[in-house]
Amino acid sequence: MTKTTSKKSARTSARKGVGRALSAKTNAQSISAWGKIWRIALCIAVPLGGGLLISLLTGDAMAKFGSFNQPPLAPPAWLFPVAWTILYILMGLASYLIWAKSKKGTNKEILILYGLQLAMNFVWTPLFFLAEQYWFAFAWLVAMWIVIVMMMVKTKKVSVAALLLLVPYILWCTFAAYLNCGIAILN
Repeated sequence: MTKTTSKKSARTSARKGVGRALSAKTNAQSISAWGKIWRIALCIAVPLGGGLLISLLTGDAMAKFGSFNQPPLAPPAWLFPVAWTILYILMGLASYLIWAKSKKGTNKEILILYGLQLAMNFVWTPLFFLAEQYWFAFAWLVAMWIVIVMMMVKTKKVSVAALLLLVPYILWCTFAAYLNCGIAILN
């Protein structure tokens, strides 16, 4: 083997090695990208799936809502599923941002508060519509509101974007508390 052939062979091997390294890096990036997509999908699917399950459980809740004596500013019944779908997506995105910034359990407390308020959210609908416990549902909603605020205060330290995604949710829950109280008084 000559020196020229030996140098060409070494360069070719080096290029192949670099090519393999770049290919491995690209594969790792694509796996990482797919991992992010799956995490985002999971974070959105949890609140959406829970909301869907609760809506199936409570069935004709929107028809019932229309039959109540309602306080001023009460929106039409069709708006609730639309609003909650948007809110659940925003909540899921916020939870993803918090999860993505977690390192070795650093945001565990925020995620626990997120899970707690989400569970409280899912329980409110049957309390209000199935059990017809309007005042208890109102107290439950106030407690949930406090948990949401606690979660938001802690979220601000981790991700301002996540905090901003939660603002429509706390505003809607405040409005829901007004509606809940109004319905409890008027019915």
